[in-house]
Amino acid sequence: MRCDRGERGCGMRPYGKRLAGSLREGLAFLRAGPARRRRSLAFRRLQAFTLLELMIVIVILGILAAFVVPKLAGRPEDARVAKARIEIAGMETALEMYSLDNGSYPTTEQGLRALVERPETGDVPNWKAGGYLNKKKPPVDPWGNPYIYLSPGVHNEDLDLSSLGKGGQEGGEGYEADITNWE
Repeated sequence: MRCDRGERGCGMRPYGKRLAGSLREGLAFLRAGPARRRRSLAFRRLQAFTLLELMIVIVILGILAAFVVPKLAGRPEDARVAKARIEIAGMETALEMYSLDNGSYPTTEQGLRALVERPETGDVPNWKAGGYLNKKKPPVDPWGNPYIYLSPGVHNEDLDLSSLGKGGQEGGEGYEADITNWE
């Protein structure tokens, strides 16, 4: 029989109000006989973690971290290279939009600034208000260097767009290598 409203014969005083859940459970536990209390405590011990079990889990996590962290340590440079490639592709798309609106790509002198500000020189009849990039200034590569823009291009007919990579100098290998739109 459930006894939570203070009915007669349930061992509680009839206050007429519900008791809070944890208090009600505590009172039910105290009303139970000693044998039931012992079983209940044993059951609760089975549900809890011991200090030894927690320590084993922490040691296992530490061992896993020792294997995983070194593999991820070199990833920031990979992420910078990927970001530079994505930005170059995005700027190529913006330059295509500029070309469709105005009939030609910005000149090398106008540079990538023509994507964010209307050029002072040259014929730009349909320059899009607000620019072709979501930024207020031309982007720089992930290493803080400006992207190199040439129009007409040396490697491509229309334009060349590149980053000098981590080294900031032409050429190089690995993370020092140039990131371009022609390779």
